[in-house]
Amino acid sequence: MSSCFFYDGFRYNVVMLRWLTQTVDFPATTSALHEPAGLLAAGGELTVAWLLAAYRQGVFPWFNEASSPILWWSPDPRMVLLPEQLHVPRSLERVLRQQRFHVRYDTAFEAVIRGCAAAPRVGQDGTWIGEKMIAAYIALHEAGYAHSVEAWQGNVLMGGLYGVALGRAFFGESMFARAADASKVAFVTAVRQMREHGMVELIDCQMYTEHLARFGAREMSRVEFERRLSHALATTSNDWIEKMA
Repeated sequence: MSSCFFYDGFRYNVVMLRWLTQTVDFPATTSALHEPAGLLAAGGELTVAWLLAAYRQGVFPWFNEASSPILWWSPDPRMVLLPEQLHVPRSLERVLRQQRFHVRYDTAFEAVIRGCAAAPRVGQDGTWIGEKMIAAYIALHEAGYAHSVEAWQGNVLMGGLYGVALGRAFFGESMFARAADASKVAFVTAVRQMREHGMVELIDCQMYTEHLARFGAREMSRVEFERRLSHALATTSNDWIEKMA
């Protein structure tokens, strides 16, 4: 394997990072790089065991399959939505009342993740959701941890999102929309339902975007995020789909 990789147009030497082999063993998140911000480690695998260990430590994979190994991240600050701080614009409340979309859960996980992979992103050339990531999260879904939230019009999937549920934490990964407000309706509906059932203490949004900030998400330090995450993971219930159905 090459001793370097490219990320965001820059060349990095693997000796800058902890290189993970076959043992699931992430370094302390305090060792994450400042540039690129939050990059913690490279290597490892995208198995269910690796992904669960990563999320429980507040770490997630994000990489370009064409030009780099698996990269693991722990950004500081961290973008987080506390469910009680959800803000819904009045215009979106009108859309919700009009019931333009019917929201379902876990009925079309692969279609949702592939919809996210195909969605154009401002400032991005291509997608970070390649076939390895798709296969990994389908396996995580089949194991009962990764879930999709889907906005339908009749029998047509118009948008949605997917993420990982552990304890009382939900780790949002990506969303897409084929119609205006479809993914927003899916997101708000899911957050409200998770809060109503006491299922979630925090929703990890990973990195800052204006879009998420408009819904009440805010940046918090890695220390605060990991403290809140530890508390949220103290509950080991995995009945997400039963309560969300």
